[in-house]
Amino acid sequence: MLIGLSIRDVVLIESLDLAIGEGLTALTGETGAGKSIILDALGLATGARADAGLVRRGASGHASATAIFALPADHPAFAYLDDKGLSYARDEDLVLRRQLSPDGRSRAFVNDQATSVGVLKDLGALLLEVHGQHETVGLLDPKTHRGLLDTFGGVSLGAVASAWSAWRAARDKADHLRDLASRATAETEELTLRLAELDRLDPREGEEPSLAEERALLSSAEKAMADIAAAQDALGGDNLSGRLAQAYRALERARDRALQAGAQAEGSAMTRLSAACEAVDRALVEAQEASAAIDAVAESFEFEPDRLEKAEERLFALRAMARKLNVLVDDLPGKRAEFAARLQAIETSEDALRAADKDAAEAREAYLYAAEALSAERRAAGDALAQAVEAELAPLKLEKARFRVALEPVGEERAGPSGLDRVAFEISTNPGAPFGPMEAIASGGELAR
Repeated sequence: MLIGLSIRDVVLIESLDLAIGEGLTALTGETGAGKSIILDALGLATGARADAGLVRRGASGHASATAIFALPADHPAFAYLDDKGLSYARDEDLVLRRQLSPDGRSRAFVNDQATSVGVLKDLGALLLEVHGQHETVGLLDPKTHRGLLDTFGGVSLGAVASAWSAWRAARDKADHLRDLASRATAETEELTLRLAELDRLDPREGEEPSLAEERALLSSAEKAMADIAAAQDALGGDNLSGRLAQAYRALERARDRALQAGAQAEGSAMTRLSAACEAVDRALVEAQEASAAIDAVAESFEFEPDRLEKAEERLFALRAMARKLNVLVDDLPGKRAEFAARLQAIETSEDALRAADKDAAEAREAYLYAAEALSAERRAAGDALAQAVEAELAPLKLEKARFRVALEPVGEERAGPSGLDRVAFEISTNPGAPFGPMEAIASGGELAR
């Protein structure tokens, strides 16, 4: 049901928002009041042909029309939205919107999702039936007949739509796996080669910065060793410690002789002598620590002659592989795991494809079963509709006319969420005349009736 219409800058209307309630709504007014403009705006929102003449003169932007519909959960429009891949919620309003620019170009939206004008037109045919002075659009368009029949018969499309979605998903999955399998041979060779290279290289996380640091250290090792040796020579090694030890013992003897000679321990001379002993003792300890530290540094710079060459070779190999794969060096372990997983997936793809084909076949059978059940419902509804229509023909002075609902099965290539039926209303207006399409056989007067 149409519940709202919003119009902006269409012909003479600058801004109008209509809220439409249940039951009959009548728009009245004198000639030129704008009734037809409202219908034009509704047509604009539901995909009717439009030109730049609909844009209000003096408008600062484009013309727009928005139609809002409240639909029952089983309305055929939802199956159509599924088929077109447009999102919706069955418990929310369906919003159709069209924008028309001054140069005649237009944009179409369904629930604020960009789409084509053709989609708006198809939805409009499912949502509206327009009767004018010279046309009966809904009845003349066979595209609307299936939806009209389903509505008359209370036919539910839920089971078929659900089965169609399941079949399409299963078929897409099988097609995807089949495409992967077709490319598996070439991809397997490439992946096997790359994985073998990575296995030989055996990259490890955090290896690049460690190798770069080692390389920098090894590059400077020779000159650093010379400087360390100079430091050892300057410090004197054990000679310095020995001289400091002799100096300390000499000061100790001097202090002992002074005390034996009667010098006061608290005196100025003895205090200075004790301070000198302590200073030399500290120097001796620190000299020994300094010598040990320099020796430790020297040991850390003692490397194998070819260690620098090996570190550089390893670092350059890692970086070359990273360039080949267009990744960072730190990503190489992850690439190795990825290639292994992809090879494993290819090896098991045949089993997965067989399972997918089986699922697709089962989904197809489920869809065909549901579609056949739907066709049976439509045949029964068609018979009931034909009886109901023919009961109304005699009072309209069409007692010789006959009406029927033609159901024609379509091939699986045209399967969809609405089943496998083509529905058309056909009539025969004269005794003995064959049935034919309503739009081709009925006269203007007969159509009006």
